[in-house]
Amino acid sequence: MCDLRSHYGLIMSIDVRSILILSRVPGIGPNRLRFLINHFQDPRLVFEAPPKQLVAVEGIERRTALSIVSFFRGTGPNEARRFADDQLSRLNRLNGRIVTFWDREYPSNLRRIYDPPPFVFVRGAFCESDATSIALVGTRSPSLYGTQMTERFSTELARLGLPVISGLARGIDTTAHTATLKARGRTVAVIGSGVDIIYPPENRQLAERIIGEGAVVSEYLMGTKPDAGNFPRRNRIISGIALATVIVETGVDGGAMITATTALDQNREIFAIPSAVNEKRKSGTNQLIKEGRAMLAESVEDVIAELAPKLKAVLADHPSMRTDPPPDLTLFERQLLDAMSDDSIHIDTLADRAGVSTADALVHLLSLEFKGMIRQTPGKMFVRV
Repeated sequence: MCDLRSHYGLIMSIDVRSILILSRVPGIGPNRLRFLINHFQDPRLVFEAPPKQLVAVEGIERRTALSIVSFFRGTGPNEARRFADDQLSRLNRLNGRIVTFWDREYPSNLRRIYDPPPFVFVRGAFCESDATSIALVGTRSPSLYGTQMTERFSTELARLGLPVISGLARGIDTTAHTATLKARGRTVAVIGSGVDIIYPPENRQLAERIIGEGAVVSEYLMGTKPDAGNFPRRNRIISGIALATVIVETGVDGGAMITATTALDQNREIFAIPSAVNEKRKSGTNQLIKEGRAMLAESVEDVIAELAPKLKAVLADHPSMRTDPPPDLTLFERQLLDAMSDDSIHIDTLADRAGVSTADALVHLLSLEFKGMIRQTPGKMFVRV
């Protein structure tokens, strides 16, 4: 976990309670909020600013200026203060905090997108290394192949010291976070609800692990439910934090295609792992490659090679994380592992290939699973990790 005190300071000291109060003014969305604070340097100065000063701010026309003045001269501030106190109280109970656009901790890549959120709710911590993070996103209903490729990419990125960003959704996202943590890497989850409402609910324990090693992040207010309309906007933050985005497996109209579009709009590199041509429901990655919107990624090496100029310092600083020493294997374990390919294989076929009995094969496969070399899937099928 990052020690933020050793890395970060403030670009400009901003009172988060005042930001929350200002955000309650009708007509003040994220961009106008950012413009106002950039102009006045302190949200509290906006509370008493006359219309003449307000209209001098980018994006603030006369009608909006009058709305701001009317809000702060009326009863608006009373409700807004109660709202701000409630939000901060909820966040404090979870040991969370608000990171603003003006904090140095705010992700440097995210600050450069067209519409960065003026503040985000964070449980855990951002790190400077997030500037070299890679986003891995895909379908909520992956094939075995999609799961395997996600595990492989996440594990190898973690070993290289590159954080993995995803969205904590079922399927590819969950696999990306889980595999990264298993490889002792750093991962950040950007969610489409308040940071106090983890969705899907079965990922609550995973979210707690992520908080301990990375961060769970949202631009949505505390108590916000995971409504479907929140996720497309959430996706721009996933791609916005990351240096590049890898699309693993998705349909042509899947949510990951929205992330690909936001990444392109942000002028970020896009990679896609090809799917089988007969997998029409997951042909989005092939379409991205065919249309030239994404580069082909058959391995992590393809991603690293393209991003090498931006990753030189990271790779030089983490040589020990590039590969883990292989575990010690017995002769029988090696025979079984050598008899396996990247595809899943039934226990009987595997035992026959390795020249051992099925009973012996099960014993040694259990040992290999403990060593993290293989994984068992339903139907007595086994696959390399």
